[in-house]
Amino acid sequence: MDVVTPIVIGLIGIVVVMLGVGFYVSRKVKGDSVNYIVAGRGLILPLAAATLMAQSLDSNATLGNTDLVAAAGFWAGAALPIGLATCLFLTGLFFAKPMNRMDLVTLPDFYRRKYGRVVEVLSSGVMLLAYAFLLAGNLVAGGYLFQIFLGFDYTIGVVAIAAIIFSYTVAGGLFSVAYTDVIQAGIALVGSLALIVYVATHYGLTVPSGMGPTAFGQLTNPAQGAYINWASIIALGLGDIVAIDFMERVFAADSPETAQKACFIGSAGTLIIGIPFSVVALSMPSILSSIGVQSGSEAMLYTLLQTGVPTWLAVLVLGGIVAASFSTGDGAILGTSAVLARNVVGIRVDENAPEDEHEAADADDDLVDTDADKLLTTTRIMAVPVTVLGVFFALQVAQTGMLLLLAFDVMLAALLVPFVFGLFKPDFATRQAALASIVTGSITRLVLFALVPTTYAIPNTLLYIQNPWFTAAFDGLPTFIAPAVALVTYVGVAAVTEDAEVERTSRARTAAAEPMDD
Repeated sequence: MDVVTPIVIGLIGIVVVMLGVGFYVSRKVKGDSVNYIVAGRGLILPLAAATLMAQSLDSNATLGNTDLVAAAGFWAGAALPIGLATCLFLTGLFFAKPMNRMDLVTLPDFYRRKYGRVVEVLSSGVMLLAYAFLLAGNLVAGGYLFQIFLGFDYTIGVVAIAAIIFSYTVAGGLFSVAYTDVIQAGIALVGSLALIVYVATHYGLTVPSGMGPTAFGQLTNPAQGAYINWASIIALGLGDIVAIDFMERVFAADSPETAQKACFIGSAGTLIIGIPFSVVALSMPSILSSIGVQSGSEAMLYTLLQTGVPTWLAVLVLGGIVAASFSTGDGAILGTSAVLARNVVGIRVDENAPEDEHEAADADDDLVDTDADKLLTTTRIMAVPVTVLGVFFALQVAQTGMLLLLAFDVMLAALLVPFVFGLFKPDFATRQAALASIVTGSITRLVLFALVPTTYAIPNTLLYIQNPWFTAAFDGLPTFIAPAVALVTYVGVAAVTEDAEVERTSRARTAAAEPMDD
């Protein structure tokens, strides 16, 4: 208790600071939905980079990272920050500039502009499901932390951290998220580097045989988890490109150049913070053994912080984990509630797009005075069911890494193909191809999820249908199969419907250009 009490005080202090900053900057919203959702499109480079880095480094890439390394080797855990860093790098290289120039409010706006309203709603549904998993993964880590260090029941811990994140996110939107992300990224950076330096100087870094960075069998031998490790990197590296929270920050940058640079800085920061957790995790079993401590069912990192490091360092690292949970949780709540309000309910605000590419909001709605107010109010209301759904999944599947990977697995399977074709090959982008690709990709992934007994080496307790065909040896392969099915489907359907779609678009443009009869 002598150790735990200062830790509790430190964590409470970090939470209070976060809440204070979040509520303070909420004044910048000024009743405007564009300010609330994309920070008025005015994030300068330091803010844009910090918020991308913090959004990338969630509790899954820290706590989940160490759990996976300790259980299966370096590449099993390091795949998380490597995949996330790869995503930010690729986004900066290919997507950040053109997406920032489009003046979008949410990512499904892109699918509406390119493919129409039906695809917009369908893509929104996929994102909402995936982000419920992502939010849940961060609530899991927070719930365990509250249980271990504050003595709360796990359920109460999940609900408590969800309520804290919900409160300042609903108040200040992306302004609150961005400014608190600066603090969160700073805490995570200092905590990560301080931890590896302390472990290296006081215990030494040890690498169990066959578990370290040079054990490339983890990347080449399926029996050592190669399928799963590559699936983790691919799911995050490619699936996260169509992440609503990442793209929200790209939209919010004050220029295309800022958006690109922020992605590159965020990518580097993700590796700098995430990889030290992987390295330390290799040494944790020997460290705990040397001081005569066993972790039992508790996360090994938590045990190390309670018994093997100074209190100040424990506060820093745990603060980083809490900050990571907050930074991704708030982005998930904000992004999904905005998608619900804008892209599912259909409340629009002028976003400098051509009028025939988006629908106007109902001007006769008396709920509030302006379209922007309606979107702002509805987005805040939608944050309630979004948060409740995240809490539900966190209580059903108390795993961190699996939830993160499954979230982006689904988006990789369903949304990446139509996104890339819509952006870079618009003449080949047909609504029929997009619909077929999203449906076949997502159904393929969810069916394989239900049929394989493990997902990323974790028992599937959420939805498993026992069968004799798919065993645990198949784990990891669905990540590659589902997007391949989506790609083949898209190309095939687009080839058949391309001419008809071009003709339909041409007729629509001709009709729009014709003068109205007096």
